[in-house]
Amino acid sequence: MVQIPARSARRKFLQSAAALALTTAMGILPSQVSAAGLKTVRFSEAVHNLGYINLYVGMHSGIFEKNGLDMKVSAAGGDTQTFAAVLGGSADFAIGDATMAQISRENGGPGVVVGTVVQRAHYFGVSKTLSTITDPKQFKGLKIVTSPEPNTNYSVAKRLLEKAGLKVGVDATIVPVNPGTEIAAMLAGQADIAIAYQPSVAAAEAQGAKVVFDFSTYIGPFCNTGIMVLPSTIQKDPAMVQALVTSFEEASRKTYADPAYAKKVARMEFPDLPGEVVDAAIDAELKFKIPAESVITKTDQWKNLMDMQIYLGNAKGSVPFDQIIDNTFAEKAIATAK
Repeated sequence: MVQIPARSARRKFLQSAAALALTTAMGILPSQVSAAGLKTVRFSEAVHNLGYINLYVGMHSGIFEKNGLDMKVSAAGGDTQTFAAVLGGSADFAIGDATMAQISRENGGPGVVVGTVVQRAHYFGVSKTLSTITDPKQFKGLKIVTSPEPNTNYSVAKRLLEKAGLKVGVDATIVPVNPGTEIAAMLAGQADIAIAYQPSVAAAEAQGAKVVFDFSTYIGPFCNTGIMVLPSTIQKDPAMVQALVTSFEEASRKTYADPAYAKKVARMEFPDLPGEVVDAAIDAELKFKIPAESVITKTDQWKNLMDMQIYLGNAKGSVPFDQIIDNTFAEKAIATAK
């Protein structure tokens, strides 16, 4: 898996990828039609995790197929990599940190966000040794393990520390590890606390760790994960885009309406984990309203994401909401669902 360790490296990577997309956009292979008459959709997820339970519910329940889509989903290994798949033409859509589309646009490249998949920060501070943290200043002196920059859990951890007046590397230390290995690193003693997502959090709790800090409540409405696509894809096949966004709207509603089914799907997606661990993970996801309840991207969700990324210097915020967010497909999906 390719890591982009520094902000300048990430920007250079996205600039190069955006330039590639601009010069090859007309040559991107169109989605194919499967033997069953369904449109094959190449879909990239940043990391396989239960924040994306609405995607998995949609797949297992046949919602995507009902809307004419054959989903070919692959995990890219991080936010930068998943958007790079769209820029390079190997994926039609990507879900991950939508800041990637914003940065691409700011650098003269393409990128549009047509929906929200995760509406709150789906990260929890997990520890075996610490008590509940009620004030971010209590992170002083701690070693904190997260995925590397520019993954979102790194960003939320860094901003939390700096807003608390703590200097990263002096007052607190962030230890970056490969996405999905945060809990293991904490349990191995590499850090006092891990910033991680489900189902890793529930698995850690089953091993004696506990949640000591909740980022979803701390941050509030937040476009943690967006559906990213190229404008050329929208122009070439708006019906496919509409079908995908409609499917996410239906799947998001089903996830909240039928938690028992969501747990069944989650167990199938993570068969190596004990069933009770997966169930606990889904209970936490729905309790804190982390998966999107509707696919539409709201202004407060986007503002909180941009405020964080502008503060950290990852984005300039120079592309207005109505130019980076296309809610027309989500609005149609909601009207259809009603």
